[in-house]
Amino acid sequence: MPVVNRIAEFSADMTRWRQHLHTIPELGQDCVETSAYVAERLREFGVDELHEGFAKTGIVAIINGQGDGPTIGLRADMDALPIREATGLDYASTREGKMHACGHDGHTTMLLGAARYLAETRNFAGRVALIFQPAEETGGGAEVMVEEGILDRFGIREVYALHNAPGFPPGSFHTTPGPIMAAVDTFHIHVTGLGGHGAMPHQTRDPLMAAVSIAQALQTIVSRNHYALDDLVLSVTQIHAGSADNVIPDKAYINGTVRTFDPAVQDMVERRMSAIVAGQAASFGVEAELDYDRGYPATVNDPRKSEFAAEVAREIAGEKRVEAESGREMGAEDFAYMLMERPGAYLFIGQGDSAGLHHPKYNFNDEIAPVGASFFARLVERAQPLAAR
Repeated sequence: MPVVNRIAEFSADMTRWRQHLHTIPELGQDCVETSAYVAERLREFGVDELHEGFAKTGIVAIINGQGDGPTIGLRADMDALPIREATGLDYASTREGKMHACGHDGHTTMLLGAARYLAETRNFAGRVALIFQPAEETGGGAEVMVEEGILDRFGIREVYALHNAPGFPPGSFHTTPGPIMAAVDTFHIHVTGLGGHGAMPHQTRDPLMAAVSIAQALQTIVSRNHYALDDLVLSVTQIHAGSADNVIPDKAYINGTVRTFDPAVQDMVERRMSAIVAGQAASFGVEAELDYDRGYPATVNDPRKSEFAAEVAREIAGEKRVEAESGREMGAEDFAYMLMERPGAYLFIGQGDSAGLHHPKYNFNDEIAPVGASFFARLVERAQPLAAR
């Protein structure tokens, strides 16, 4: 079964929705115009319930099927990134320094397409809850919506989400049982020494040398404290210090990210990092403060739900265009918070050849939107089929 015929019929409308959303990118929980546009479309489609204001601008819309049954949740993220767009498109961002560089405009459009179809056909039992979430990139909007009780309030039994994947054949799907995306932690290290003249280093306690040594020593956590076959990434991404060629500064700053799948590995990294920072600081005669911030947890698919979702994807894309055990990756995703509370699955849909995610020349491929909408629609119909009459 390819793209659902009815969805194919209004694919031009989906392109128009997506390209409009692309012009009005918004950050974090402040997706005011985006949310209003989504709500307007949902009212046009005739959803049965429209609940707004979750995580400030999030939406949960309910479509009732035919007869009693459970509630399935479908989620799309709506927020953009603080990036200056460089696509040159005639529908490029009209918000300076903001753009949809991760395809959330496309994710929102796919779910809107599924919403229109499901509201028209209602060829399923129970209910579907359409979750339009702000603040995926920063702010953990999924966590906020879960804490605000959407899963319990609307009786959502299972949850699913899609994300586009540049470099994969357009309209293909891949997912994996168990962990699919990593937990993401952030560390900040503030080093304080004694500054002075660059020609008289003996009169200083140089925080810059200490920072360089700390950054190098942190890499031994991966190479010497961790089992090589377990996944772990520790990247120092920033070192800031100094203002002139002849001045030794009195402060230095180190920043970076840690990606893991196992909480025990997280514990080990934080413990070793604390020891290394303290030891290196002592050896250089400086002070150093570590701020270790645990962010999004690992995104973990329910094995049975990921296999079910892969079966649905095969109906849409064909057997050879679905990889059900693609393995895990070190990126992070706040849909993890919903999967911690309910079984479900997170899948990638191929975007084709394009600039990478978070790149100023990225643009969502409108040709895959009807494919994603068809997947969402068939997922509901397969998960909650009507009883034979």
